[in-house]
Amino acid sequence: MTMISNTRSAGADPMTAGAESLPARLTHWARTRGAARALTFVDYSSDPAGADTSLTWRELDDKVTAVAAWCQRRARRGDRAAVLVEQSAEYVIAFLGALRAGLVAVPVFEPSPLPGHLSRLAAVLADCDPALILTTRRQTDAVDEFLIERDLAGPQLVAVDMVPDAVYEPVALKPDDLAYLQYTSGSTRNPAGVVITHGNVAAAATQTVRAYEGTPGGAVVSWLPLFHDMGLVVGIAAPLMGGLSSTLMDPIAFLTRPVRWLELMAASGAAITVAPNFAYGYTAARTTDEDMDGLRLDDVALFGDGSEPIVPAIVDSFYARFASCGARPTMFRQGYGLAEAVLLVSSSPAGLPPKARTFDRAGLADGEAIEVASGSTLVSAGQPLDQLVRVVDPHTHTVLPDGRVGEIWTSGPNVCLGYWGKDDGESAAVFRAEPLDEGGRPVEPYPGCVGWLRTGDLGVLIDGDLFVTGRLKDLIIVDGRNHYPQDVEYTAQNAHPAIRRHAVAAFSVTGEQGEYAVVVAERARQTTSAELDSAEVTAAVRSAVSSAHGLAVRAVVLIEPGELPRTSSGKVRRAECRTRYTDGDLGAIN
Repeated sequence: MTMISNTRSAGADPMTAGAESLPARLTHWARTRGAARALTFVDYSSDPAGADTSLTWRELDDKVTAVAAWCQRRARRGDRAAVLVEQSAEYVIAFLGALRAGLVAVPVFEPSPLPGHLSRLAAVLADCDPALILTTRRQTDAVDEFLIERDLAGPQLVAVDMVPDAVYEPVALKPDDLAYLQYTSGSTRNPAGVVITHGNVAAAATQTVRAYEGTPGGAVVSWLPLFHDMGLVVGIAAPLMGGLSSTLMDPIAFLTRPVRWLELMAASGAAITVAPNFAYGYTAARTTDEDMDGLRLDDVALFGDGSEPIVPAIVDSFYARFASCGARPTMFRQGYGLAEAVLLVSSSPAGLPPKARTFDRAGLADGEAIEVASGSTLVSAGQPLDQLVRVVDPHTHTVLPDGRVGEIWTSGPNVCLGYWGKDDGESAAVFRAEPLDEGGRPVEPYPGCVGWLRTGDLGVLIDGDLFVTGRLKDLIIVDGRNHYPQDVEYTAQNAHPAIRRHAVAAFSVTGEQGEYAVVVAERARQTTSAELDSAEVTAAVRSAVSSAHGLAVRAVVLIEPGELPRTSSGKVRRAECRTRYTDGDLGAIN
């Protein structure tokens, strides 16, 4: 792939986007705040109360340097180093060690029995062709067996928790040098490796720190997977750029007992956390009154919400549940971002409750945001962060005025170069697009940047706020009318108590008589297969969707809990669900 620089070198201010690499920032904090706590991992696997492992800035810097020294003797600068480490402090050390050695890190995950993970891991490794695989002593045998089984033997394994001290030869890292490949979660296509430079991640991490008002000595708490873009930036990159301590836990520990997340937030004082929207509803539903005994959230700095459409009812349920613990709507910060922009594109301002507006559904589908008393309620994703955002007609590439729905385009120092292994023309169409003003003239990108990123997401700008309406490729188009799948899914999941919440996929399929709508829904766990009346549920879904959206649902498919295809971050894979439906591979409950 031909690489084209997306940014010019930045100035000397260490908090200026692109000015420093993450390893350089680590060295800076090791020298200036060496004895302060940098990283804590809380392990709940052996102790339900949690066992802490902490490192100071100086200790973390020393361990990262040891891994870098070991790696640079076994790989050449620019080689890929895949990180196959369980969620732990060692994951952070492995990732930063690869960067410090001048390698291109590939944050992935250790071999896991979870559905689809092994195939996805094999596809990622085959695509990036790593020279090294960084893992831990505990995982070495499992990783080795996995590589042999998948015919991927060849990369050298490095157990980062076993490397001895060695002489490190400093590597000068420039903003335009490649830092890592962030493989997308693949909710609408096969995973692709986003090429991220040191300048890109420094810019994105700086934007995140500024947006969330982080200061040196502050705290971040995260359970998000470190191989995911949000988990990596929130848990590693932003704390490094801002000098914040990071407290991490395993996603399974959160899912098993979500109040642990809130307990760590309470213990960390004025802490920052970010999670997908579903996590807030999940935590509210799975936290008992006993769990809340003594829990105080008064001092929490903020709860960030992103990665998926924000459902107002979920936000409301969280704050209603934890109001007695001191949680307030003004703690909530909603945002929008994607892997191709490293993380954030926009974020809401501090100190204000979520800004919701209700629009006419038919108007949105026709490309116009018309405010009404009852319709589709959207939560603002805030304003752009040190970058430019425009809403563009995806067909003519003309910038649309406020109030019109189109594709979200952005330009800034955080926008990446392209996709790994793709030809330059293919990457340029996505990462270096050229919008036009109403007179047909090119719109200038962010200063120092080349072109605009086409996000593939639909949205509308109103009074400076960005409202995300859906995915361009996920639109359900039946009888010439557009319908947003998340609206249909929300209606379907509330149509009958036998449908599991947040486990519905709606999409369109091409048949002999044109496009038709399909809804796939998981059975609620409290309803057994024997108790399920499929005909009754189907009728309820069809009636509810027809009444709310004027959309006839041709097929309603009920499946078992946990069977809906999802990405590594929990998003429903509508495209894969559509493929499995057309191939007859969905295990429908009869």
